[in-house]
Amino acid sequence: MSTVINYIKESFEELKNNVSWTPIAELQRLTIVVLVFSLLFSLAIWGADTVLSRIITIYFKLIN
Repeated sequence: MSTVINYIKESFEELKNNVSWTPIAELQRLTIVVLVFSLLFSLAIWGADTVLSRIITIYFKLIN
């Protein structure tokens, strides 16, 4: 049990002293970039899905 506690203590110590954290301003900027690209990508997938759905609907109407 003491090895687990020691591991957790060392992990927190490493997080405080050895990890370089992204500055808050850059983090906010990168978060906005990710959100914008996620929105654009979801719109592109929605558009492709809509177009392909209509093409398949037209195809099945033709073969009936």
